[in-house]
Amino acid sequence: MSTFKALIANKGEAGTSVAFGEFAEADLMEGDVIVRVTHSTLNYKDGLAITGRAPVVRRWPMIPGIDFAGRVESSEHPEFKPGDLVILNGWGTGETHLGAYAQKSRVKGDWLVPLPDGMTPAEAMAIGTAGYTAMLSLLALERYGVKPADGPVVVTGAAGGVGSVATALLAKAGWHVIASTGRPEEADYLKGLGAAEIIDRNELSGPGRPLGKERWIAGVDAVGSHTLANVLSMTKYGGAVAACGLAQGMDLPASVAPFILRGVALLGIDSVMCPKPRRLEAWQRLARDLDREKLAAMTTTIPLEDVVETGRALLDGKVRGRVVVEIG
Repeated sequence: MSTFKALIANKGEAGTSVAFGEFAEADLMEGDVIVRVTHSTLNYKDGLAITGRAPVVRRWPMIPGIDFAGRVESSEHPEFKPGDLVILNGWGTGETHLGAYAQKSRVKGDWLVPLPDGMTPAEAMAIGTAGYTAMLSLLALERYGVKPADGPVVVTGAAGGVGSVATALLAKAGWHVIASTGRPEEADYLKGLGAAEIIDRNELSGPGRPLGKERWIAGVDAVGSHTLANVLSMTKYGGAVAACGLAQGMDLPASVAPFILRGVALLGIDSVMCPKPRRLEAWQRLARDLDREKLAAMTTTIPLEDVVETGRALLDGKVRGRVVVEIG
């Protein structure tokens, strides 16, 4: 294909606009591997890029989409050859480097990881950056040393992409999972993923005290702001919280009390520039530990044509779990 279908974002005086069009292969950005993209997904960051609600995109025009799975079409990289199935997460894709909502992408081979044995490209994007981030959070908690025998773990934004996969992974690992959500109608869904308790997000989303009652030994937070502050204030002595998102906000209106009085640790999770060895570990653990039936239960599949409408719905809190985008 000298040209191929893509979702192209532009910025003008009226703001951000997105439209489908034909994109020339010759205009792809630098890289040593060309991938025929078969599947992508829809993350919170993708919704922000599509709608222009936050300055995610920093190059114009841009093809949004921060992750993809596909088949190598050509390669000058020593680790990959034509026909290899690969995954890409982050590295500025969809932000500063032309992204995933297109039939082709040229990227650096160092950004790619092999698709794990036994996993399909569709399953990889059902996991996507959200699920990969959830696994990075679990690995961080394990490295810190907290374990299920120490007490419960809280997951905020539990019905979202990160939260859904985190709930399933933590439950599989033996944790007593407390799932926080603003959608009480999703209680059965979350219990199906393994949540032992459901709490209303209102318990955590407002201004709180420097220290609250100790309720959990660990947390995975995709929300930030007051929610993260409250999670920290209610973490038991010696516990740890993995922070990986900002759905409520980038601020952290907390005090040092949980850190200096209870020895609580705040573990930062970055999925975009994460070193390759840790990426490989995360994807191998996902292939081994994530229940595929639970993954299917949390996944909706849409065609590329529906990604703009679904991205708006995601930001409005109307999408649960994970969304696979079939590029076609």
